[in-house]
Amino acid sequence: MVVDGSVGVEQRGGRKRARGSERGSSSRPCAIDPSFFNTLFICVFRLHVAEIDELPRGSPLERPLHAKRRRLWTPPSSDPVPLSTTGPSSSELDIVKEVEPEIVVANEVAPSCSSAFPPSLPALYVEVMADDVASTPHHHQSLQRRSFQRRRRPCDADIEAALNYGSENDSSCDEDEEGPPIMIPRALQQDLMDTPEDDVLDEVLPPSSNPSIASTAETMMPHDFFDFQWESFPNPPISPNVRREVFSVENVGPTIPVTDPYLTFREIWDEEIMGHIVQQTNIYAQQVAAAMMENNSLCPSSRISYWKDTNEDEILVYFAIILAMGVVVKSKLVDYWSTDGSIFVTPAFSTHMSLKRFQLLNACLHFSNNNDMCVESLSPSEAKMFKIAPIIEHCNKRFQALFVLNQNLALDESLLQWKGWLSINQFIPNKAAAVGIKTYELCDSETGYLWRFEVHAHKKATAAQPASILDASTPAIVLRLLQGLENHGYTVWMDNFYNSPALARSLKSNGFDVVGTLRTNRQFLPDELTQLTKAAMRLGQIAGFTSGDVDVLVWRDQNRVATISTYHGNATTIVEGKTKPIVVADYNIMMGGVDKKDGMLAMYPVERKRTRVWYKKFFRRLLNVSVLNSYIIYKKSPQQVTHRHDHRSFRTQLITSILDRHSKKQSVSLADQPAVRFEAHSHYLMEHPPMQGKWTKKLRRKCCICNTLTRFYCAGCNKTVCMHPCFPSLHTY
Repeated sequence: MVVDGSVGVEQRGGRKRARGSERGSSSRPCAIDPSFFNTLFICVFRLHVAEIDELPRGSPLERPLHAKRRRLWTPPSSDPVPLSTTGPSSSELDIVKEVEPEIVVANEVAPSCSSAFPPSLPALYVEVMADDVASTPHHHQSLQRRSFQRRRRPCDADIEAALNYGSENDSSCDEDEEGPPIMIPRALQQDLMDTPEDDVLDEVLPPSSNPSIASTAETMMPHDFFDFQWESFPNPPISPNVRREVFSVENVGPTIPVTDPYLTFREIWDEEIMGHIVQQTNIYAQQVAAAMMENNSLCPSSRISYWKDTNEDEILVYFAIILAMGVVVKSKLVDYWSTDGSIFVTPAFSTHMSLKRFQLLNACLHFSNNNDMCVESLSPSEAKMFKIAPIIEHCNKRFQALFVLNQNLALDESLLQWKGWLSINQFIPNKAAAVGIKTYELCDSETGYLWRFEVHAHKKATAAQPASILDASTPAIVLRLLQGLENHGYTVWMDNFYNSPALARSLKSNGFDVVGTLRTNRQFLPDELTQLTKAAMRLGQIAGFTSGDVDVLVWRDQNRVATISTYHGNATTIVEGKTKPIVVADYNIMMGGVDKKDGMLAMYPVERKRTRVWYKKFFRRLLNVSVLNSYIIYKKSPQQVTHRHDHRSFRTQLITSILDRHSKKQSVSLADQPAVRFEAHSHYLMEHPPMQGKWTKKLRRKCCICNTLTRFYCAGCNKTVCMHPCFPSLHTY
């Protein structure tokens, strides 16, 4: 999210760009080198850089769900410096006193068709681009050694003549170019496209063979699909409500009647997928036992030797215990089955499933048959995801079938922490996990409902050059996540990792609106914006262009913020006493769908328990997400308007319902459990046999109760235990 312009910090020349000086700051004089005239021409004569307060006012289209609760500091009252509305003030045109001063431009810049400066250009004190200054060491040193005399301050007539030079009597500048940009109808774009996946997505499209369509395209849209004709924003501006796609989806929200948390959860984990998990778990347990018998590594004390086939009821109880570990957080797994009588004891865990059985299910839980894997017939990405592919496919299918999305969609990546070695591991420093398994997710911006996701499992080898612009990996991911939602008026909110003018136009032609931040090194952007640095703009300035269906803006706040939108325009609004473009204000509200989902999952860390198998941890993440989606479905259901649960009570009721319906054991307190008596001849002490060539100290093991080294163990239960007092306390005769 863009918070006070904290997005878009650039690095040039191996160092971070310094923040541009504000009004009233002192500056040093500098000379205008003739080699920088081309850059000056771009900045002054072509690009319109205006104060943000001079732009038309508008109102945000999106409203926050909750008001911000924070303390606001009110600065001492002071008279604000009025902004000039007719032209630059005398203070703005004062002598430049720094090597990297500010740009001084007029508010209204007429389009110029000249390619050179007039020979009689007055000595304007304007800034040259900071990158060009830094790239000329000799010139930079000369600026430090030389001192300049105060020049004559140009009058208003000189400024107007310089800025409007070459635009008065040029016949090539028509009056039609000053009007609003031509809107591109979506129907016409679709008529010109043969196949959206092949021809239209090529970087250079062949002209249409139909004469009628070709003649219409000459007047209403560019010849090429990605031929952007960047123009200034129309004045007066077009209302965003007119340009935005009409949302045509009815009955958004849950698609099923909801009456109980358990039934909602079972809509996702139905009998089909539960039967598949039970079958694959039993097959894998038999395969492990058979492999150990062949290797002569199976002994009577092996955990797998106690295996018996599981069933759906036991797997659901296993799920409930995993979910309960996210509510009752302990540091070790064995602490949940502890019987030491302390205040931290949770006896209910042992009444529903023993520790050994839980560990055995952890080890044998499986989702795909290893014997069915054929590496030759799978791509590298499919081979990496083979073990968890059935669960991913099922969750995507059920998530989409149970909920109809609202108009605003957030597309972002999420990261599941995994510190072990893994070929698909990704490093994202601005995420809380930093390193782990990355997923691309499409969420509802309002509720955080995860509707579709895709795991990043691309091949690390360098791929061939894509056949078209949108065949690259990032645009292809966006198109796959949005597949099936075309022509319904959805608005997709994305950050600068995904956004580009080509992707925005492609989605606009398919009935989507696109809003988000933008990287200014993307293809098809105007050169004026790509060369506009942070130091070249004052605090509060804004510049941008429109191409009819795509708008790009660069706003100078604490950092340089570049945005792209298909309907916002350049209108501004006041948020908490600060003037911002409405595209930034709406982006801050609607972009946090994936982050909202991650924040709600972080309160119940189901997947935090360590495991040596990555796809089992990822399965726990999907189990946790399914509970959250069930809660959102339950919360948004019309049947639950009068009686709602919060997130924690929903989880506790769901866990209790699963155990009541599928657990065969009754919950009894630890005090009500009778003392277990054993036969004396079945449990007795024995000493570990001596080992040849080994020290006696190495024969000792830790006692299972007091952790003291001892040479004795119980022959009945094969537990290392002290002779006194641990053995009598372990077995009551």
